[in-house]
Amino acid sequence: MILPIVAYGDPVLKKKAKEIAKDYPKLEELLENMFETMYAAHGVGLAAPQIGIPIRLFLVDTEPFSEDDELSDNEADQLKGFKKVFINATILEETGEEWAFTEGCLSIPDIREDVFRNETIKINYFDENFVEHTEIYSGLAARVIQHEYDHIEGILFTDKLSSLKKRLIKGKLANISKGKISADYRMRFPLAKKGR
Repeated sequence: MILPIVAYGDPVLKKKAKEIAKDYPKLEELLENMFETMYAAHGVGLAAPQIGIPIRLFLVDTEPFSEDDELSDNEADQLKGFKKVFINATILEETGEEWAFTEGCLSIPDIREDVFRNETIKINYFDENFVEHTEIYSGLAARVIQHEYDHIEGILFTDKLSSLKKRLIKGKLANISKGKISADYRMRFPLAKKGR
């Protein structure tokens, strides 16, 4: 089932999400719905807060990035078939050079800005079967994970922008929260007038 994606301005996007237990109700169904929702919106990642559920759960599928001609064969191979579920994740280390990449967010349609992030991360998490992993990722895979991880920490990519950039996009962000935007996927707007 395709779920509406919560738009910028909803308080759920600014909350630090809660851990879940192995017996979380209907987890398998939730994961199926989240993947379906992410694919319908042409995203490469989706966090539970983005569908209005403040739990430490996000998923990624970087396959679309693997077709980028500017990537080396090695980078493209790393992104091909990289589809994962992260439950109760904790980033243990962020290392390497900070580098800029233009990011967007399904909760903030039509805004794309350069965000600086570390090259490499070490992350501890549980997969969909509640098997624990500690792994290291670099490059675009690390960036997608960092972006989604920020969601479960109540951080949006716009929070990482300079104060000048934030001022420049303030009006656009206000319009998104009021539903004055058209996205080609279902959204839920916190400040939209009822009956629109």
